[in-house]
Amino acid sequence: MVRTAIIMAGGAGERFWPLSRPDHPKQLLCLTGSGKTMLEEAVNRIAPLVGLEHTFISTVPHLVAPISRSSAGVAEDRIIAEPAKRNTAGALSWSAACLLARYGDQPLSMSIVTADHRIEPDSAFHSTVRSALEVVEGQGGLATIGIVPDRPETGYGYIESGEVDATLGVRVHRVKSFREKPHLEVAKEYVSSGSYLWNSGMFFWTMHSFLEELDAASPEHAAFIRSAAPLLAEGRTEGASELFQSLPNISIDYALMEKARRVYVAEAAFAWDDLGSWDSLHRVRPQDDAGNVTEGKTGLLECVRSVVVNNSSKQGVYAIGLDNLVVVVTDDVVMICPADRAQEVRRLGAIS
Repeated sequence: MVRTAIIMAGGAGERFWPLSRPDHPKQLLCLTGSGKTMLEEAVNRIAPLVGLEHTFISTVPHLVAPISRSSAGVAEDRIIAEPAKRNTAGALSWSAACLLARYGDQPLSMSIVTADHRIEPDSAFHSTVRSALEVVEGQGGLATIGIVPDRPETGYGYIESGEVDATLGVRVHRVKSFREKPHLEVAKEYVSSGSYLWNSGMFFWTMHSFLEELDAASPEHAAFIRSAAPLLAEGRTEGASELFQSLPNISIDYALMEKARRVYVAEAAFAWDDLGSWDSLHRVRPQDDAGNVTEGKTGLLECVRSVVVNNSSKQGVYAIGLDNLVVVVTDDVVMICPADRAQEVRRLGAIS
């Protein structure tokens, strides 16, 4: 069994505007304080499990060039650009066809991981992924990773976990159901029950099980993979791209995971944060005594619970009396918003 990894690295560059832009999305930013981009962190995290030569990056065409400059050693021929936007089901189907074209009849497993989440320590991530892979390679089916919630979060999907099916370094459950992003009261019920995990958006399967489950849940995706793989192997990319255009724009959760007959969830042994907006830096960066997070040339007086990021090479950023604000300065933009509205900065990017 050849173990491969697909790092999902698309993105519109909206959540961390103005530092992120369409050609420079979140995964190409250094957000965790490590000094590396989030994509570099992702490559360094998964490559020891599968080998750098079996590590691939899935993205969109206009990001191939910037990603190739920030890929921690992933060669450009292992950067897979989907021909058009067809959501995660399309992206993973295109990636699967590319892997079949490359590896032929060799038995494969696929680890689908993210490029824009904070995960630590790597050792705990490795033990969790190994457990998920051992289950799908040994028993078939599909697997995901669930995060034990520490708050009633309304911005994540949830997984209802069933009985423990295996204990392979971490607990692996059968999945009872997937739940959409809930209202606050429902999220509180999920957390208090102890039976629900956050959906991490990471997936694990063998190529055989992936196609088998797609045959039942979404036959058009399975048919595309089987038809496109020989075309890609022959270098007929245009023909495969034409087939791809007919796929529906649907997520892998809707197309496959919620319909699959056998799904497992491995409880994450690692700390996790999806870093969804500027205010999330409070959870991953050092704070001063007043709860402020700063970066770059800055000076704060009597400020509390604020995030001030200065990415400008031309000027300093100085403030008095900020309370729970986010201030981000680049060479061409100054962005200011309340921290509790940081999710809305994409609206500013749309009008800039």
